[in-house]
Amino acid sequence: MAVRTKIEPIERDVRIIIDDLLSPEAQSAAFAGFARTHLAEAERVNAAALGFVPPHEQYVDGRRGAVLETVRPDGVIIFEFELLPDIFAWIGKALVEASPRKTGKYSESHLFLADGVVVPPGAAAPQASEYVFVNSQPYARKIDRGLSNQAPDGVYQAVAVLARQRFGNIAMISFGYEALQTGAIHDWAGSARGAAWARRHRRKRDAAQWLRKQPAIFIRSH
Repeated sequence: MAVRTKIEPIERDVRIIIDDLLSPEAQSAAFAGFARTHLAEAERVNAAALGFVPPHEQYVDGRRGAVLETVRPDGVIIFEFELLPDIFAWIGKALVEASPRKTGKYSESHLFLADGVVVPPGAAAPQASEYVFVNSQPYARKIDRGLSNQAPDGVYQAVAVLARQRFGNIAMISFGYEALQTGAIHDWAGSARGAAWARRHRRKRDAAQWLRKQPAIFIRSH
């Protein structure tokens, strides 16, 4: 789940020119100086988003914790930040705070998925290509349309916008819909009431998926 900043002598967006007349040691020193500048900028961006500078590991030509100046002139330096857990915590808290509180059931039904698998509350998120926050209550779509007096601006789409504004430089965050295969929405979709709802909206071919689609926030690392 780490977010990596990879630095090479010649990058797509930022290029440094190391004079071939310099000794290999001088070339490595110049590369290390560029890497430190790049690290400082990454820390500035992360601090602005998270409110603190997160810890990082550094890899020099694949060697964890090696001194930057030991990089080969044509080598690679990687700074690895553990950022996603802090993003997950922020989004989870924001969803609860934005939830209507009439019975408390909705605010207690936010789920966190890693590649489609529910992560138990309090457990560390496993390595995954995509993470999703989604609510399992059948009326979640109604709430996100602003039909609750306690959440007139909705919940998921509003939180997704705020999260993207705050963490967009760190991760790809988007709003969409997830066909949830668990929880109250799954039970309702398989019930007579769910089938009647699908018929009322003339959904036949894709009824099973359509009934289970819930507002969701998707997170992927850059």
